[in-house]
Amino acid sequence: MTKKKQKKNKSKKIILTIIAIVLIVVIGMLLVLNNLSTEKEKLAVTKSLRAEQQELEKEFTSEGYTLENSNIIVDPYNNSPLTALVIFETEKKEKVKVTIEGEDDLTTYTHEFEKEKVHYIPVYGLYAGKENKVIIECGKEKKELKIKTKELPEDFVLPTSVEKEESKLTNDLYFFTPSSSGYTCAYDTNGDVRWYLTNDATWKIDRLENGHLLVSTERLVNSPYYLTGLYEMDMLGKIYVEYSLPGGYHHDYYEMPNGNLLVASDNFNSGEGTVEDYIVELDRKTGNIVKSIDLKDILNMEDGKSENWVDYDWFHNNSVWYDEKTNSITLSGRHQDAVININYDTEKLNWIIGDPTNWSEEYQKYFFTPVGDDFEWQWSQHAAMITPEGYVFIFDNGNNKSKEKKEYVDAEDSYSRGVMYKIDTKKMTIEQIWEYGKERGSEFYSPYISDVDYLEKDHYIVHSGGIVYVDGKNSNQPAGLGGADELVSDTVEILDNEVVFEIKLPNNNYRVEKMSLYSTDTYERKEAEVKGSLGETKVDKTRFGFITNAKEIDKEYKSHDIKIKNEEDRIEIKGRFKRGVEVKAILYQNGKIKEYEIPISKRPYTAMCVDIFTEEENKNGIVVTKYINKENLSGRYSLYIQINDTIYKTNKYIEG
Repeated sequence: MTKKKQKKNKSKKIILTIIAIVLIVVIGMLLVLNNLSTEKEKLAVTKSLRAEQQELEKEFTSEGYTLENSNIIVDPYNNSPLTALVIFETEKKEKVKVTIEGEDDLTTYTHEFEKEKVHYIPVYGLYAGKENKVIIECGKEKKELKIKTKELPEDFVLPTSVEKEESKLTNDLYFFTPSSSGYTCAYDTNGDVRWYLTNDATWKIDRLENGHLLVSTERLVNSPYYLTGLYEMDMLGKIYVEYSLPGGYHHDYYEMPNGNLLVASDNFNSGEGTVEDYIVELDRKTGNIVKSIDLKDILNMEDGKSENWVDYDWFHNNSVWYDEKTNSITLSGRHQDAVININYDTEKLNWIIGDPTNWSEEYQKYFFTPVGDDFEWQWSQHAAMITPEGYVFIFDNGNNKSKEKKEYVDAEDSYSRGVMYKIDTKKMTIEQIWEYGKERGSEFYSPYISDVDYLEKDHYIVHSGGIVYVDGKNSNQPAGLGGADELVSDTVEILDNEVVFEIKLPNNNYRVEKMSLYSTDTYERKEAEVKGSLGETKVDKTRFGFITNAKEIDKEYKSHDIKIKNEEDRIEIKGRFKRGVEVKAILYQNGKIKEYEIPISKRPYTAMCVDIFTEEENKNGIVVTKYINKENLSGRYSLYIQINDTIYKTNKYIEG
């Protein structure tokens, strides 16, 4: 090697050594500064319902228990008070039969379980505030148990009237999901409460093919009522799967023949600021979204406007139904007075049911021509479905009964109804073949929510769930918007055009399902799964540097009543702020700063210009919530809150 090359190599080594020393110094400084700005106290993680049930199940033991001295756990998951789990062992495999005694035959329930040696027997349908008589038969043994339950909560909603034709009823229960005050619950044919959940569950409740219930989660993904997803659970309240969706869940879902779920969802990241116009198909095995349908690609947002139409909630989809015979999806757009049907594969529009007034010329070919007598269109409808006969069954809320404001019908003169249409997609004709509710007049008028169900041929449920009165007069506004002073939910079961059951409640309820107490599902001791994801929260700004000017919490910070919750999959930040205040959540990690804007808006997913603040809200501000999902957040993050130009230390950190 020449002296020149030796000198050159020596220079390279010196340069590399200098670079290495500089890097070590820089990294050391970064670590020191990071340690200076990283908070020392970890924000405690709020336990999920899944985590809580895992802790509870540690006590569910069968060891040492026989039928004679069973391990009886009332409300085993702390969210279904009128249930119990009876646990015991037998020397050989035995079948078990359970009987829950009611007031009469229609309210007494029995169920038989398969042969096992270790028995976990779920007991449903207990009365509240009573010592219930439950009979367990196992092989040649028979044991009578006395199971005591707590009284119903003071705010529980009870029927104001129940009318029935007992000889034409079964002992199925009527499951209600409230939209105003109340609990997700089930009443028997006497109107007695035989099951309810204490954790919030809203929108639809139904039973899957595997026998499990599918209900909403209790957590919001966005205001006012968009939830993180769905729980697959049994009647004990045990969660088997939690399905999470980036756009959340609202109103309705449908279990497809392949087991997947069609879910009414939203696309909050679209940048267009619209809601309730997005459908997804969720793969039940993986939780992944395998199909998404944006109704803005199918319909004109400006067409067919009802009185309730607004640009951000132009369609307001409130039902999802898949029909295997025609491989199509039927949806209900309340704010366009339109029930639409689209091809599942192509996502092309097949037809529209509704008054074609104020619809563009390009869509007129999709509407039907009425035939037959006494035909009426539906208005602001809910719960559209296709019956086994191919009929379209709808709850017609009946709002205004016209697209023309000058022809609007007042609430006091209106009515709601269950209506069934027969359609001919070749001739594009529509015939009204059945209805119930018109004859009831305004006492059956529900301006929002409500439901219809097909039980079997000529056997239906019509549920007018949103009857609202203000000063003794029918209102055209949902409860909570128009100063309602009386609410009514009126549910009718009709068999061969005869009312065989009717239950009235002094609240508003979204939907009703008539279902058996027991199903084909069996209790399984398995850990709950999480499928799907809430997705990654958009970072509004990323910058590099150090936070050296953060203040300690002071009176100004405290005035906003800021609360921060660390959940398993996200951070929730809530506070009260006035319009115009600039608020950010800041996550800091190793010289990297992630900023998340917290809009002071009633609709954080859309343009703030649509917000209308009351005088009180302008004066005192509104409570806003920001969710930061932990997807793609890894490691330790210090948490800061910026209010206008001031950055505050929360003195907490989280781990992604």
